[in-house]
Amino acid sequence: MKIFYICFTFLSLLGCDLETSPAPIKVSINDKVELNEQMIKADDSQYNTLYFGFDLRSTLQEDARQYLPFLQYLESSTGYRFKLRFTTKNSTIMEELGTNHVQFAAMGAMSYLKAKEKFNVTTIVQGINLQGQNKYRSFMVVKTDSSINNLADIKGKRIAFGDKSSTQGHLIPRIILSQQGLRLSDLTAYIYTGSHQHCAEVVLSGEYDVCGMQDTLAETMEKQGLLRILYRSPYFPGSGIVANDQVSIEVIKVVKQALLDFQPLGKDKDKLYHWDKTEMPLGFSPAKLDGYTNLKQWAIQLGFLEAIAEVQEK
Repeated sequence: MKIFYICFTFLSLLGCDLETSPAPIKVSINDKVELNEQMIKADDSQYNTLYFGFDLRSTLQEDARQYLPFLQYLESSTGYRFKLRFTTKNSTIMEELGTNHVQFAAMGAMSYLKAKEKFNVTTIVQGINLQGQNKYRSFMVVKTDSSINNLADIKGKRIAFGDKSSTQGHLIPRIILSQQGLRLSDLTAYIYTGSHQHCAEVVLSGEYDVCGMQDTLAETMEKQGLLRILYRSPYFPGSGIVANDQVSIEVIKVVKQALLDFQPLGKDKDKLYHWDKTEMPLGFSPAKLDGYTNLKQWAIQLGFLEAIAEVQEK
């Protein structure tokens, strides 16, 4: 399998403003690199290396800048070595977890539900938003001068979604449309752009009329005068940190405690990069699974998931 692969030595290529950036490795973020056949496993006592993946939110470069200092925090707090990996378009973070190419991942609720169904992954913590909740919303946005003023106006228009597996970028926008009695067939066109940033860009360019996207980024872009928020959804379970079923209970316990001790507005603030723009700006709380029930029912109704037993963690 081909992957995008970066580790901490890639920091200087990304241009992170860290005081002691190591020398860059000879890998471009746009290059495809063959996976080493002898992958270091999570329980390898010689290396203690854990691989971390994520759902794409912004651009590869921006997401990397945010996650690399965060993984440095996890290294110093747990004693384990962490490396960051990107997946290509012909793979998913769910598959990376299920095949043990990554042991931990930051995932939205939809990605988690799919990964739980297929690979029995475990959500260990959920992100806390700026309101102090482990929930988030999806916003429908349009250009500032758009003639679209309410959800009913979306009929017959062109709509952009994020990644197909995205909660904020696809599932919640589909829930919004369904509640308005709108189906995909009622649209002139729709597209999956792969990330919230790209979704916003196709609206800004005029290629599409509406975008369903992450609440934090949407609010930032509205404040910048780039987009106008058309609709704010109700809250749904937020993103979390997920472990696959091959990570030992002992390792999960250590990593979970480090995540709960993480203080992005306190002692850890100065070492981070734009963490306030992530979906867990105030850190993490223990995972609560009861909030997934309603979202899962919608996912089944809209064909995202098959009707199976309710989510149960090990």
